[in-house]
Amino acid sequence: MGIRSGASFWRALPIPGNELSLQVVMINLNYPLLKPVRILLLPFSLIYGLIVYIRNWLFDKKFIQSASFNLPLICVGNLTVGGTGKSPMVEFLIEHLKDQFKVAVLSRGYKRKTRGYALATGTTNALEIGDEPMQFFKKFPEVTVAVGEERIVAIPQLLHDKPDTQVIILDDAFQHRWVKAGYNILLTDVNNLFTRDWFLPTGDLRDQKKSYLRADLIVITKCPPDLSLAEKFRLMKEINPAAHQKLFFSAIRYGDPYQIIHKKKYVPQAETEVLLITGIANPAPLKKHLEETFKEYDEMAYSDHHIFSIDDLNYILKRFQQIPSQQKIMITTEKDAVRLLKFSHQLQELPLYVIPIRPVFLFHEESEFTRIITTFIQDFPDQA
Repeated sequence: MGIRSGASFWRALPIPGNELSLQVVMINLNYPLLKPVRILLLPFSLIYGLIVYIRNWLFDKKFIQSASFNLPLICVGNLTVGGTGKSPMVEFLIEHLKDQFKVAVLSRGYKRKTRGYALATGTTNALEIGDEPMQFFKKFPEVTVAVGEERIVAIPQLLHDKPDTQVIILDDAFQHRWVKAGYNILLTDVNNLFTRDWFLPTGDLRDQKKSYLRADLIVITKCPPDLSLAEKFRLMKEINPAAHQKLFFSAIRYGDPYQIIHKKKYVPQAETEVLLITGIANPAPLKKHLEETFKEYDEMAYSDHHIFSIDDLNYILKRFQQIPSQQKIMITTEKDAVRLLKFSHQLQELPLYVIPIRPVFLFHEESEFTRIITTFIQDFPDQA
């Protein structure tokens, strides 16, 4: 069961290059967000691209000033909308830094029902701060998690609330140029590299391609675990990192699912049938994992950051009951789980499992990645 992928086909489009010169790129129309109907929106993409170009020019020429802060700021972001693995990368950084430094995470809090600055507390829910920040706070309660659309305002407020903070991870802030991060980590999905993309709304780019030069470190995410050296070098040539940039490659590793409420683990069995429930930007890697792990699965796909209602839950349970097998479970993502927890009473005894995810660095380069990040924090002037 599940979604079967259609035939791949490609379309050539003239697009602006680094200096708005005319180039040709191959756009994969089989990618979920690059459907042929979006080609009709090309005029809007040209307008959007011009606006982005003017904005970046104003920052580059210092007509608009970026604010700096006297503590290490690590930005994790991308050039596209969603689906590059920012949340797992933020969690990876938290996991490797929290025992050495007082870490805080600052997110925008996308699709939350509140506005302005907010600090996560024991009574906070996903509607108040957003699903991704809520996920960080649930997994790392010892770490400060805050949200705020205007980072330039939110950072001083966070430092006022948590004055012992030693490093702030800025989640999804690469294009937020009002704040100048000390270290920029840029992510790009191997299946939708920014080098092959085009401006919104025809493509997924929300920034110029040449903006990748602002990054200190680039990670090509969601690579096959067995990525060959030949493919690695081909991708390096395509990305063409600058002399000051380090390029890494990462794959996805899924852990054993755990029950959403009482956390009991489920050891995957091939004969189990699965109902997959997702509300994320790009569930393709997870679906591939399920295809390789279970006998068969069906999928209920909602829009990214979908806020589940009781009607949604009832329909999900109805679909689950219609699966004839006696050996069946439901699986969802960690990001979706925080939006389902409001139904904790109904979910207590249900076989609804959450599947954890983490990035795995290829070519034995994880220690080098963590060394670079740790060294940046330790060598920051005020950390001495």
